[in-house]
Amino acid sequence: MQAEITRGGSELERDAEQLARNIVDLLADRKAEDILLLDMRPAAYVADFFVLCNGNSERHIRALAEEVREALSKEGTRPMSLEGASDSGWVLIDYGDVVLHVFGAEERNYYALDRLWREAIPLLRMQ
Repeated sequence: MQAEITRGGSELERDAEQLARNIVDLLADRKAEDILLLDMRPAAYVADFFVLCNGNSERHIRALAEEVREALSKEGTRPMSLEGASDSGWVLIDYGDVVLHVFGAEERNYYALDRLWREAIPLLRMQ
């Protein structure tokens, strides 16, 4: 079992990447804008993957966050924490190895997480 929890392509990491890609699919289905999947493993131990996206309004931000949370909950995946609110322009949903950031365009530009974590490897971008 030890091999399953080490870095470098373990089963747990593949599960985390699959979760991240599932989140990307859910966001794309709900018309999220500028979806970016980052492999954070070279950059930080905060999480293995970040998923960033924009909503085009407060209502859209809320709908994106709720859709992901509800769809994953139906599959038995519940977030460790949820931070922020749609009216703040930034909602963060922490799934442990995968962290979802749903932004308004202005807030995403201001916080610039994709530039902050330069060492992260972009795996997918949908604009």
